Amino acid sequence: MKFQPIPKRSGVTPQEFQEAFLEPRKPLVFTDLVKEWPATEKWTFDWFKKNYGHLEIPLCGNDFHNSGKGYMSFTRHMKFGEYLDLIQSQPTDLRMFAYDLFKVAPELRKDFSMPDIMDGWHHNYSYMFFGGEGSKVNLHYDIDCGETFLTQFVTRKRVVIFPHNSGRYLYQEPFTVKSLVDIDQPDFITYPALQYLDGYETILEHGETIYIPSQNWHYIEYIEGGFGMNIRAHNGLANQLKGLTNIARHFMLDKGMNKLLGEKWSEWKKVRAFERAEQVLHKQVA
Repeated sequence: MKFQPIPKRSGVTPQEFQEAFLEPRKPLVFTDLVKEWPATEKWTFDWFKKNYGHLEIPLCGNDFHNSGKGYMSFTRHMKFGEYLDLIQSQPTDLRMFAYDLFKVAPELRKDFSMPDIMDGWHHNYSYMFFGGEGSKVNLHYDIDCGETFLTQFVTRKRVVIFPHNSGRYLYQEPFTVKSLVDIDQPDFITYPALQYLDGYETILEHGETIYIPSQNWHYIEYIEGGFGMNIRAHNGLANQLKGLTNIARHFMLDKGMNKLLGEKWSEWKKVRAFERAEQVLHKQVA
């Protein structure tokens, strides 16, 4: 398994983006896509503490995907200001994830806008993500199958990406968009299919925006405590339908079976992930 650096570019035109990155589903880091956003100068730790520190926010940890009662659930709540103090001062696995800050503070939307790099933007589907030093976002692809543009603020994070057709090599759990693999410590003995897979990697800096193509697998690590925001678009009906299917099977089937069977359901998914990986391994050695 090898990684190549994700290109960092400025001045990319919509036509160039479509031909070189959007259509072939290749990642890109824009260094100037959001340079006009007030948010790039305005949004700081101190500013969020002063204006929104009183908010009660939900948090999740590294046990987010553990089977059982807490499967894909928030583990605790905390005042936003206290949480920001925490991630500035020490490592923690607690993350603010999938909480719609823009719903409770809609005035924040005045600080950014949708770029003209493509069409199909979801104007009301933007999220902010906060995490402490060392916190990680498990290897997955976005459940809605959108085209994701993730902008980083203040500090840095590491992003690893694999192509959209890598699921079986990454031991994807069925009925989920999640991989069993720990990219930080890849175990080629337990997960031998990984050796046939190559990916992309970058360090995302303040004001940079990474384009993560639809259904591309990605892993994120917070190098320092910090935050980012994504905006999303859809490029075609097929991706939208795939996203709706993913959402339905997750909330109706996966979460339902976890509630009913708990660890047995988790073990069945693992077994099936290995069976699928074996199928691609046989093709590689044939």
